[in-house]
Amino acid sequence: MSCPICGGEAQKTHRPFCSKRCADIDLGKWLNGAYAVPSLDPEDIENASEETRRALQMGEKTSQTRH
Repeated sequence: MSCPICGGEAQKTHRPFCSKRCADIDLGKWLNGAYAVPSLDPEDIENASEETRRALQMGEKTSQTRH
């Protein structure tokens, strides 16, 4: 099995990755939202829109309190 990040030989201690570095790169991709499953379900789209609106409002409130 090869490492999904760099293609190197997977190591037992970090399987399916070759090293902690590649495992951390993969974790970073998950945390940053680089991995996503697309959906055309209207409920998913509505939920995403609502969460985006909330995040933008929170960002506005945060920037207003800094000034």
